[in-house]
Amino acid sequence: MGRIFQTRKATMFKRYAKMAKAFTKIGREIAIAVKIGGPNPDSNARLRMIIANAKAVNMPKVNVDGAIKRASEKDSTNYEEVIYEGYAPHGVPVLVECTTNNPTRTVASVRLYFSRANGSLGTNGSVSYMFERKVMFKIDATGLKKDDLELELIDFGLEDINFDEENNHFIIETAFSDFGNMQQGIEDKKLNLIETSKIYVPTTFKELTAAQEADVMAMIEKMEEDDDIEAVYHNIA
Repeated sequence: MGRIFQTRKATMFKRYAKMAKAFTKIGREIAIAVKIGGPNPDSNARLRMIIANAKAVNMPKVNVDGAIKRASEKDSTNYEEVIYEGYAPHGVPVLVECTTNNPTRTVASVRLYFSRANGSLGTNGSVSYMFERKVMFKIDATGLKKDDLELELIDFGLEDINFDEENNHFIIETAFSDFGNMQQGIEDKKLNLIETSKIYVPTTFKELTAAQEADVMAMIEKMEEDDDIEAVYHNIA
């Protein structure tokens, strides 16, 4: 029984840590969105998207409102979005997406993660050409038909649509340049938007052995524990 309790406790703490990181990420995204477009979600499409994402991870409304209020203050912390590029072990190209108030600290940390894993931090453009930026929208599928939804959204930049049967979601993919058009289309048609993700998709893939893949994923897991690092993208097949 003691072992079972310890396992459950470890799982619980891991879930809480993941939730805390999600809340931290959303708080920083709110700070950036408010600085760019103001604190009113009705006139700030980016902020509306982030608020929807906050609901998707069960972030309390009081936390969201507090983050918006703090971001509106004159002496609020300034965050910026930064992408670092490099090669993981075994020549795997990697993009590291960060949100930071101290780029000097963040780049030093990212360089160290690469170095410890026998990888290398690259220069701007060294691997980003191997990825395309996309946007994924998750839509509540209740009462909707895939073919009808595809026809309704194709003029807003829809590139692909898939059904997630387990969660009853439609997952809509667009090019990053069509993000605003698709968000407006979803809002105009009063669809129930669950979550929006801006991601990088590799254009080519690299085959690795199981041992090689384990080397790369060990580095990525270390990176993902860093509060400044939002996401890590790679092209492992």
